[in-house]
Amino acid sequence: MSRKNSFRADQRGAVAFEMLIVFAFLIFILLLPLADVAIAGFRYISAWQALRAFGQSIQYSPPDDVTNPSTSWTGKITAAEAALSYPILNFKVLCDAAACTSANSVGSIKSYSYQTSITLTPMTPWLKDVLCPNGCTLSFSERFQ
Repeated sequence: MSRKNSFRADQRGAVAFEMLIVFAFLIFILLLPLADVAIAGFRYISAWQALRAFGQSIQYSPPDDVTNPSTSWTGKITAAEAALSYPILNFKVLCDAAACTSANSVGSIKSYSYQTSITLTPMTPWLKDVLCPNGCTLSFSERFQ
């Protein structure tokens, strides 16, 4: 048998070439988007937990004047942002679904509402349009008095 015919009969190198194509498919089509979704999930859970932790700190130690969000809440908000690494946006103290003032705060149900935002930078460019096309903003609201 000639040398040329022996190479045709021996096809052991074909599997090694096919494995490069299979590995490229697995990594770029399946694993990178899956990793992006997992990272987005971890960031979402972390931001949600930060919102809940700030809510608990408000419930267990509210400021003296809960009706004045501009002065009495700023220290708590800046401390929470530093501790939790997420910005506290659109913080509102509500008295019966309206903004609290000294006039409507007596005898009303008080709640708070605030938001935070998450920035996602996926490795696959088309996944950003699927996960957060306009940016991810989480809202949290709870009654505290």
